[in-house]
Amino acid sequence: MTVTTKGSTPGTPDNPWGDTKTNTPSNGVNLGPTQRPRPVFPEPVPPAVHGPARVVAMVNQKGGVGKTTTTINLGAALVECGLKVLLVDFDPQGALSVGLGINPLQLDLTVYNLLMERGVTAEEVLLETGVEGLDLLPSNIDLSAAEVQLVTEVAREQVLGRVIKPLLPHYDVCLIDCQPSLGLLTINALTCAHGVMVPLECEFFALRGVALLMDTISKVQERLNEELEIEGLLATMYDARTLHGREVLARVVEAFGDKVFHTVINRTVRFPDATVAGEPITTFDPSSLGANAYRELAREVLSRWPAPATMAR
Repeated sequence: MTVTTKGSTPGTPDNPWGDTKTNTPSNGVNLGPTQRPRPVFPEPVPPAVHGPARVVAMVNQKGGVGKTTTTINLGAALVECGLKVLLVDFDPQGALSVGLGINPLQLDLTVYNLLMERGVTAEEVLLETGVEGLDLLPSNIDLSAAEVQLVTEVAREQVLGRVIKPLLPHYDVCLIDCQPSLGLLTINALTCAHGVMVPLECEFFALRGVALLMDTISKVQERLNEELEIEGLLATMYDARTLHGREVLARVVEAFGDKVFHTVINRTVRFPDATVAGEPITTFDPSSLGANAYRELAREVLSRWPAPATMAR
């Protein structure tokens, strides 16, 4: 295990986690930002055969916590591990599509058409991105109408799972970027998912809605999807230089324990820069702290999943 010292530079081999504040107790045990001993995650072995995909929903009813950033960059990092990844933009704002260089207003077919029009197939909506092995089901403002229209549908909570099912055998991971609400669209994502990941900004107000989110997840587990698991809570926009950020992260770890990922995503201007460029940070700035953090998250995520990393529904 690498021991980080106070004089090390973030992002260098002796500080791969990119810490701006370190904590090495006198007993020599190196603690990460979550104040737990740092594990060393093994390099994943690329699968010999692709599919079927493990479906993971990115959920938090608070906006601006890093759901879309995590969906894009974790997906790209998993591709670097040799996996094929499908991204589903399930937010009417279309931020995931924009973050991958696609103009949602110019799309003829989106997830909305896939949900609401019987003649549309997933293959017709599917788009390739600038990253080989990373594909996208895009979205735009039309999806906002689906929230209302799905109310009268039979098995309305299962529509998304039904329409993406034909694609899942061709991918190893499917990441669904959900809108910042706990409405019917988010319930659809939770119903078809194997796991749910909760990006959580290291700021006080981000903590307030977590209890409500966990209650919603529990109800989905009981009534709609008993196989749904909480993948973990991911601390984002972390600034170790502030007492407030460290206190919020400590409270999250105290409340949720091992459900909190060891990997922490630091606040950096390179994320919005990559979004403007329309590509993941792993290709926009491959050696940056943000890129290395999401590569570390990919290794941690894969180490948590059962072997093989993917599973069929």
